[in-house]
Amino acid sequence: MVPVDLAAAPASRKPNRLVSVLRRNLPASVAFGMLWLAAMVLTAVLADQIRPFNITAMDLTSRLSAPGGLKHLLGTDELGRDVLSRLIQSIRVSLVIAFGATIISAVFGTLLGFLAARLRGFVEHLVLMLADFQAALPFLIMSLAVLAFFGSSMPLLVCLMGFYGWERYARIARGLAIAAGAQGYAAAVVQLGAKPSRVYLHHILPNVASTLIVSMTLTFPEIILMESGLSFLGLGVQPPETSLGNMVGFGREYLTRAPWIMLAPAAVIMLTTLSISLVGDWLRDKLDPTIR
Repeated sequence: MVPVDLAAAPASRKPNRLVSVLRRNLPASVAFGMLWLAAMVLTAVLADQIRPFNITAMDLTSRLSAPGGLKHLLGTDELGRDVLSRLIQSIRVSLVIAFGATIISAVFGTLLGFLAARLRGFVEHLVLMLADFQAALPFLIMSLAVLAFFGSSMPLLVCLMGFYGWERYARIARGLAIAAGAQGYAAAVVQLGAKPSRVYLHHILPNVASTLIVSMTLTFPEIILMESGLSFLGLGVQPPETSLGNMVGFGREYLTRAPWIMLAPAAVIMLTTLSISLVGDWLRDKLDPTIR
């Protein structure tokens, strides 16, 4: 009789079983979105290492060169600057702005929502009134006015974008905190003498974090589009720095002669926002217990 290695047999089947589970539970569109977002993050982190040229380096002998060349893979712009190098830098700048603004919006809105749920009364009415005002305010027009008056800078742009969408987090955090406070585990921690800060940060926040994370995936692409629109209008990221919206804005004048200047960053904006939306919808289905 041939001996059978019982320990080795299941191990050989584990990878196939894991792959089949991933294929069955992870849609192809979500897998594409995750791969694309991972590629964008790696591009932003390694921008200085993978960028072939400096973003301000000009080659006037190669102005408006078409894509496909060995020297300039995605072609050049009107000043002979390498489009690929500027695209890589634009991905870094746009992602940094969107990530920083999303964190500010989430932290600010969640803090106000927890304060409203904890203090109730006047504070709750004030937070809800500010949330209603923010929701009714045309944010793009307000942003144009602020940037036109104070001038554009990276810190100001990140902080300004950070005030976009905070009212969503405030409403969500308030509602979930009130619901969690009425449950037994929060009341038990309070009776044990825990401080309100400990109750909210160590017990309530972990239980509502999944819903807040899904909300962040919905706000993130909106901030990318908002920043791109402001940069397209010339009030966002200023030269010599570049962003995705900045590249689209400069490329619109050469749309008929050199469409690759505008189409490359526009395609990145579209695919990035689409990928975040796909992954966000998938996370909502997996993390939201109300729709299981």
